[in-house]
Amino acid sequence: MDFDKALELYEPVLGFEVHVELNTQTKMFSDAPNPARLGNVPHEPNTTITPVDLGLPGSLPVVNEQAIKYSISLGLALGCQIAPSSRFARKNYFYPDLAKNYQISQYDEPIAFDGQVEVELANGRVISIEIERAHMEEDAGKLTHVGGSTGRIQGAEYSLVDYNRAGVPLVEIVTKIIYGAEKDAPELAKAYVSAIRDIVVALGISEAKMERGNLRCDANISLSPRGSGLLGTRTETKNVNSLRSVERAIRYEIQRQAAILSKGGTIIQETRHWHEDTGVTSAGRPKSDADDYRYFPEPDLLPVEPSHALIEELRAALPEAPALRRKRLKEAWGFTDLEFQDVVNSGLLTEVEETVAAGARPSSARKWWTGEIARLANAASADPSSLVSPLHVSELVAMIEDGELTDRLARQVLEGVVAGEGSPLEVTKARGLVVVSDDTALIAAIDTALAAQPDVLEKIRDGKVQAAGAVIGAVMKAMKGTADAARVRELVLERAGSGE
Repeated sequence: MDFDKALELYEPVLGFEVHVELNTQTKMFSDAPNPARLGNVPHEPNTTITPVDLGLPGSLPVVNEQAIKYSISLGLALGCQIAPSSRFARKNYFYPDLAKNYQISQYDEPIAFDGQVEVELANGRVISIEIERAHMEEDAGKLTHVGGSTGRIQGAEYSLVDYNRAGVPLVEIVTKIIYGAEKDAPELAKAYVSAIRDIVVALGISEAKMERGNLRCDANISLSPRGSGLLGTRTETKNVNSLRSVERAIRYEIQRQAAILSKGGTIIQETRHWHEDTGVTSAGRPKSDADDYRYFPEPDLLPVEPSHALIEELRAALPEAPALRRKRLKEAWGFTDLEFQDVVNSGLLTEVEETVAAGARPSSARKWWTGEIARLANAASADPSSLVSPLHVSELVAMIEDGELTDRLARQVLEGVVAGEGSPLEVTKARGLVVVSDDTALIAAIDTALAAQPDVLEKIRDGKVQAAGAVIGAVMKAMKGTADAARVRELVLERAGSGE
C-alpha cells in the first residue's frame, strides 16, 4: 500500500531494541579474547573460546568488571537510573549457537532503567524516546548454513557453528512504546539508532560499526487503526545492519502491514528478516513472549551491586553529550545546516574537529575530509581516518593557504601521504611539487602559450577578460600544475594592459 495512504488508515506504533557489543579485552563471562575489540576480523572458527564459552561441565562464569563499568556509563549517558542491585538470569531457548543452550542475560532486574534520549529530525522536530531498560547479556555464536540458495536454514543441507562470538559482552537498550511518530516513523528509526551510535562512540565503549555487527537494531512495529486506541500485533525485524536499512525496513513494514489489514487479514506476531537487495522483509519465526523463555535467576552469579562512589565516578567521567557537541561545533564553525549535516552524514565529525584543532579553517577541513579523502577511502574500501591523520590534513591545508600548493598539487601530495611516503611537506619536497611563482619561469611559459594563441591579448583588451583562462590553463598544463595560477593571471593581464 502507498505509504501516505497507510498513514491515513493507521497509526504506526514503534519500539526498538539496540544491541551494543562492548569492546572489552575479554568476553562477558570468560577470559577468552573478545572478537568485538579486534574489529570482528574473521578468525579461524572456534579459536577465541574457552570451556566457559562452550558450556563444558564444571566450567563457571565470572563477570567481566570492565563490562559492568561500561554498562553503567552507557546507562548514565542514556539518562537512566542505575540499579543498586541487578541480577543475571538464564534465558532458556533453543540456541544452536550457544553450546550450553541458554543465554545469560538480565530479565526483571536490569542494571539501568527509566532513561530518555532526545532525537532531532531533519525538519527540526524533536522527539523524546523513553528508555525502558538497558541490560547486560552475552552474544551468541554464528551459524553458517551450507547448501541452500539463500544462505538461510531453509533449503540448507547442513549448518556449521562458530562459537568465537559466543560470550561477547552486550548491552541491550529497550525503548518504551513510541506513539505519535506518524509520517516521521522511518526517519525517527534511523535518527534514534544514529543517536545511540553517537553516544556509544563518544563513550569509547564500542566500535559501533553496524556493518560489522558491533551495533544491531531489532525494529518493532505495529499499526493501530486510526482513532481506535487499540494496539495492533507487532512484528520484529531483526538485526538490521545499517542506518539506511533501519529507515527502509520501517517504511516497508508500515506499507506491508497496512495492505494486509486493509483487506481484512491479520498480522502474525513474528520476527522478520530484512533483505537489503530487494528492500523487503520476510517471515522468520513466531515471536516468543517473555514467559516462553522460562527466565530464572542465574545460580552461578552473584547480584551486581555497584557502589554509589563508583556510579558517581563514572558519571563525572561522562563525555560531552553528542547532541550538545554537534550544536557547539556547528555554531563555532559557522556552517549552514546543509554543510554541517554533510559532515555528520559522512561520519567524519571527529576528524574534522581534530583538523580544526590542529589549525585548519573549518571550511577547508570539511572540504578535504568529505571530498578527496572520502573519495580515496571509497576507492580503497577503507575508513578515511585510517588513510591520513588530522595533523597531516591541517599541514596540507596550511600549505595551500600559504600558496605553496595548488589544489591540484595538494591532491597529488595527499596521494603520496596515503601511500606512506611521509608528511605533506616531505612528499612535496620528494616529488618536487612546490608551486612555481618565479616570474621568469612563468613569463617564459606564458610567452609559449601566447604564441600558440596570438588573439588572446586582443580579446582581453576588448573586454573579454575570461579569454585569459585559455592561457592560464595552457600554462598550468605545461608546468604540470606547479604554476601559481593567480600570478599567471596577473602577468597575462599585465601583458594585455601594456599593449605588448
